[in-house]
Amino acid sequence: MTTLIHWFRNDLRLADNPALSHAARQAERVLPVYVHSPADDALTPWGFPRRGAHRQRFLRAALDALHARLVERGSGLLELHGRPSDCLPALAAQVGAAGISCEAIAAPEEEAELAALRGAGIPLETVWQSSLLDPAALPFAASRLPDVFTAFRQAVERAGQTPPPPLPVPRLPGWPAGVAPTPAEAADDFEVDARASFPYTRPAFHGGEAAALAHLDSYFASERPHRYKATRNGLTGVGFSSKFSPWLASGALSARTAYAHLKAFEAEQGASDGSYWLWFELLWRDYFRFLHLKYGRRLYRATGLGKQPAPGHDPAAFQRWCRGETGEALVDAAMRELAATGFMSNRLRQLVASYLINDLGCDWRAGAAWFEAQLIDYDVYSNQGNWLYIAGRGTDPRGGRRFDPAKQAREHDPDGSFRKMWSQP
Repeated sequence: MTTLIHWFRNDLRLADNPALSHAARQAERVLPVYVHSPADDALTPWGFPRRGAHRQRFLRAALDALHARLVERGSGLLELHGRPSDCLPALAAQVGAAGISCEAIAAPEEEAELAALRGAGIPLETVWQSSLLDPAALPFAASRLPDVFTAFRQAVERAGQTPPPPLPVPRLPGWPAGVAPTPAEAADDFEVDARASFPYTRPAFHGGEAAALAHLDSYFASERPHRYKATRNGLTGVGFSSKFSPWLASGALSARTAYAHLKAFEAEQGASDGSYWLWFELLWRDYFRFLHLKYGRRLYRATGLGKQPAPGHDPAAFQRWCRGETGEALVDAAMRELAATGFMSNRLRQLVASYLINDLGCDWRAGAAWFEAQLIDYDVYSNQGNWLYIAGRGTDPRGGRRFDPAKQAREHDPDGSFRKMWSQP
């Protein structure tokens, strides 16, 4: 009987998972696996763990939820620890697997993992599946992607580009004999800070697919999509933004599933500036993915895509920024929120990134690494793209963005409520 291993990466879901569906069609037995790589627990070059406590907890909840959904369908999740190029070929030999299927991720370290795995001699099939739009169906080749987002968006909209519908949950074949799924871990009694805008320890915000789909249903059953453009720059609370991003980042939710809910909402409630802006933000997410297909490793150079000198760095100033001790009240409040909750509004992400780069004179890559460690919605494509954007080392024609903290405070925290809320850690 043909056995395939499906290696879950950033696709911790069953619905709209093309790589998993492909494996289920090809094999008589599918072994679902997640690999905890040593690289995930390593220190960054800046001296702190690569995946902090909030990210670890959110991932743990997503994996336990995925295991539970698999068990409901007569399967389960096997968790391994080690380099994928070591443990996956060994597992394949143990179960007699004919090959491995997984999601393609167009970032340097993730591509290096695949190269090492291919070097081990096991057949490997990858599927691109994290974007809303199919790169092959764009009105231009990835190598000719416009270097300005607006030109990209306009070309997509002129071409009438729409994503394919999401795939249903596949029928999962049998589990290979001789291998036991990894039991779900007992949840700790940690509670995220009560001030959190994404309280991920509450059942409604847990990391798994069921919570993501329930949140979609709740969000689109309300009027919030119509208000999204007006409220998206809010600073605190569960309702000012869509809150899709943590589930999108882990793959517990697909962009196409979110889009399908959006179009169903517009069909019933009518389109508006607010609902259009949700599409707009999903396109930004795609754009950062397609930039990786075009530029690859160049996005990870100290100079980015530009020719300006490598950035300087002030380690002491960086540490004050991380701790929320810069003396700039709104920046410090935002950094304390991040440390306490693993989340921060998009408006504040732009502000604190600008402050680190333009006011403190620090290396943008250190800030990107801190966000990677802390954010429960860390996404390699969007994180890198946004930091390059603020630093003026990506494709933005303005050559960088400086946000004036005083102006941002006047416009987005006029009564000082956010600063007061986070005046203490």
